[in-house]
Amino acid sequence: MAANEKSENWKRGREIRRQLMGERMVEQMAKNVYDDPLMNKFGDYASEAVFGMLWSRPGLDLKTRALICVVSDTATGRWPELAIHLRMARRQGWTEDELGEALLHLSGYIGLPAVREAMLTAKEVFAELRAQGEG
Repeated sequence: MAANEKSENWKRGREIRRQLMGERMVEQMAKNVYDDPLMNKFGDYASEAVFGMLWSRPGLDLKTRALICVVSDTATGRWPELAIHLRMARRQGWTEDELGEALLHLSGYIGLPAVREAMLTAKEVFAELRAQGEG
């Protein structure tokens, strides 16, 4: 998609992404993830379809949507995505304790091994956020 062809959903998605991730993370991902044509196409699609259309739907706030992502990532074993969504959840106001409790609650439904991995991911993410002064 050329810069002058960006849809309203893409523009809205980019703004929601910045709200969820923060400027630092968006810029870091632009340099390290979306810096080649293949991943740039993926990023454009995610901005338009996921952030621009899905995250902007009425009915749930961004805070609730972020927690849903944490839960779904944990249940499906998507550890790199979990790290991203934990950061989003913290930016939306969930505390470390609340997120830890949500993860522990999942152990009765999806099992301890997945929750253990999620907790290890959370431990790293929370430490990084605190070190950056964002935790």
